[in-house]
Amino acid sequence: MITAKGYGTKHSFTDLKPYQFERQEAGAHEVEIEVLYCGVCHSDIHQVKNEWSNTVYPCVPGHEIVGRVRKVGAHVNKHAVGDLVGVGCMIDSCRQCEPCCGGEENYCESPNSWLATYNGPMVPASQADGENIYGRDNTFGGYSDVVTVNEDFVLKIPAALKPEVAAPILCAGVTTYSPLKHWKVKAGDQVGVLGFGGLGHMAAKLAKAMGAEVTVFTRTKEKLDEAARFGFKGVLEDDNDALEKLAMSFDFMLSTVPEKHDINPFIELLKRDATICVVGALDTMKGVDNQELAFHRKNVSASLIGSLAETQEVLDFCAEHGIGPDIEIIPIQGINDAYKKVIKGDVRFRYVIDMASLKDEKDDFATF
Repeated sequence: MITAKGYGTKHSFTDLKPYQFERQEAGAHEVEIEVLYCGVCHSDIHQVKNEWSNTVYPCVPGHEIVGRVRKVGAHVNKHAVGDLVGVGCMIDSCRQCEPCCGGEENYCESPNSWLATYNGPMVPASQADGENIYGRDNTFGGYSDVVTVNEDFVLKIPAALKPEVAAPILCAGVTTYSPLKHWKVKAGDQVGVLGFGGLGHMAAKLAKAMGAEVTVFTRTKEKLDEAARFGFKGVLEDDNDALEKLAMSFDFMLSTVPEKHDINPFIELLKRDATICVVGALDTMKGVDNQELAFHRKNVSASLIGSLAETQEVLDFCAEHGIGPDIEIIPIQGINDAYKKVIKGDVRFRYVIDMASLKDEKDDFATF
């Protein structure tokens, strides 16, 4: 077994604290990765605080992991010691259902779905001898110094991407890239992005790189100014006059707002046959005006992260086009303050933890 150190919590109402636990050593088809950087995703906060009512404690968050391979199993052939690699939201799936066989592991239809990088138990059917190959009831994520992952669920980080910049692409990047690709956003399309945080600014950058004309919708003047700084058109969500002028003008809209919100005003902005896709919130959404949908054959949909292939695609796409998230690097000791700022919307635009800071930890690593 490997002794791992990280930050975790055992309750929804306590801060993240230094935590020591054990990981299994790399099996025949696994790689052991020294974690260099881990992005801070809003879903980490939802999970830590049990806002989705499914958190398994103790919880060690983190699913935007970039690190270096330090050990490989006997039958690993996709990665080698020294490789710079990434791990996103999934570390396994059933590998047997139709979506998995079709390269869409993020829509795995096995009873337990895919195996999450943290906050199991989502035990996949692919496990050897039907046992939990990760050796416990819940998986632990990248707010730690080491992870062990099946080689098939490990991505390659392109040399043109800085490792700290690549980290948020593993969730924020693919979560927005996947729907843009699925709904075939192309050069000349009018694309609207609701929200301009970690997901929203990546969505806007990716859509622009695909050749689309991008308009950002936000609730604050500060975010409007940020959008202008990036070269995007911006509209305040409560500017009814501006919204009225944009009626029936968008080929595709993507909502990245991380909480329940009303999408009806934006459905009116869609062209006939166009789609608005929700990726930021897993809450039950407010009801939609079906008359507005029916009269123009508009569509409301949603999308869940992205497949392994899409995750590699978006990493390569960002490297090719020289784009990535705007980040602020923090030490792990600042994670609780970072959560507060994310909730308040004060971060521009994504926190990334430098996991080398774990070595500076002066407190004892509890075992909960």
